[in-house]
Amino acid sequence: MNALRCRRKARRSLAVALLLGAATLPALAFDPVSAWRSGVPEQPAAVVVRHATIWTSGAQGKLEGADLLVRKGKIVAVGKDLAAPAGALVIDGSSLHLTPGLIDAHSHTAVSGQVNEGTHISTAEVRIADVLDPDDVNLYRELAGGLTVANVLHGSANAIGGQNAVIKLRWGATARELLLEGAPPGIKFALGENPKQSNWNPSSLRFPRTRLGVQEVLRAKFQAVRDYQRSWDEFRAGKKKNAVPPRRDLELEAIGEILAGKRLVHSHSYRADEILMLIRVADEFGFKIATFQHALESYKVADEVARHGAGASMFSDWWAYKYEVIDAIPWAGAIDWQKGVSVSFNSDSDELARRLNLEAAKAVRYGGVPEVEALKFVTANPAHQLGIADRVGTLEAGKDADFVLWSGSPLDSTSVCLETWIDGRKYFDRQADLAARAGLAAERAALLSKIRAEAEKEKEKASKKPEAGDAPKSDPAKPDGLAAEVSR
Repeated sequence: MNALRCRRKARRSLAVALLLGAATLPALAFDPVSAWRSGVPEQPAAVVVRHATIWTSGAQGKLEGADLLVRKGKIVAVGKDLAAPAGALVIDGSSLHLTPGLIDAHSHTAVSGQVNEGTHISTAEVRIADVLDPDDVNLYRELAGGLTVANVLHGSANAIGGQNAVIKLRWGATARELLLEGAPPGIKFALGENPKQSNWNPSSLRFPRTRLGVQEVLRAKFQAVRDYQRSWDEFRAGKKKNAVPPRRDLELEAIGEILAGKRLVHSHSYRADEILMLIRVADEFGFKIATFQHALESYKVADEVARHGAGASMFSDWWAYKYEVIDAIPWAGAIDWQKGVSVSFNSDSDELARRLNLEAAKAVRYGGVPEVEALKFVTANPAHQLGIADRVGTLEAGKDADFVLWSGSPLDSTSVCLETWIDGRKYFDRQADLAARAGLAAERAALLSKIRAEAEKEKEKASKKPEAGDAPKSDPAKPDGLAAEVSR
């Protein structure tokens, strides 16, 4: 059951229970409606975290016993013995670790309904931003794992898929308020098995059915864009009298933004030969690939990927889950990193997105990436890949105050996320969450009890109804009432 259906079901259940008699519900310490919807948290004028181990993911590296100063949602300074304004909220970070908010460069969280518009091989006109569900509970669960930004992508059923949405996990905000303001727009591409579909969807007659056909789709679409733009240029030049403007094509306009350098390409890819193919197509039409998503064989062609300037947003250690990934290895991230590729580890999963810090730790295990650099796989590097490094990804003055407090090292499997802040607002507090659970359990029990009681009443009423075919009883006040009625 998707999040939207769950939300609607919760609303109906709550409405039924309240209509049945809210006065009989036990006293609750909070508004029942807050169980499914909370407001955006307040933003303190100033926040200072004292004496923490700070992983800046920036030029300052890792600082021991340092402070972070925030004002009006922006980082003011990172260092030791920082002066804080009067009235600032002070957090004791002694024995705690502080990191930038984690960033997932490949997510499908908060998509209402299907993530694939799979009817055509190119669906560049559809937009993930139009189907964001701000009430998807996975947003909150991922906040509990320190995630603050996600690149929400269309699925990989098409060679050219839909437009992405880069969001901040502002739990309690509207769909539009989730969007990260100013993030460069992007689009999903896909190579290999998923768009050609010949090995897993044999009944489909959609073109193409081969890998070489996927390449031809890409070239044909980019050429169609050039033709479309030429027709508009000719019309605007006004050389023909009474000319009719070309019919607008939202699909080709979105693809045209790639050629204009205004839209980033994030391409699902596994095999090395297909990675090289897309680089050649990009070179032919004069654009750059922002990221190869998954990029499981990119380690074979890491020099070429680095030379092109693309990033690799990878699975940390996924392999052997289908034949197409037979050559995937867990050392791929470290190899790409050593070759100068900007590497991030992504989730592609609502569940895995809750523990991206541990995905980063795998770069240390497989390939010996230094810990400070490994953390960048889920902070600074994905920010760079998404074109938002001026806002997020590191703890540096002037950037958004997106940060996470951990009980220990973020790369330690025993550490837990204690607090998650976005724009200087605390969106997750582990202690508050634990404290609220008893109240939520009591509220749930009360609502269920009310619903069950009403169901029993309805069942009892139904058992007292006359069976079909039973003779109606005569009115004792009117003997032979039926006969008298007939005679009249």
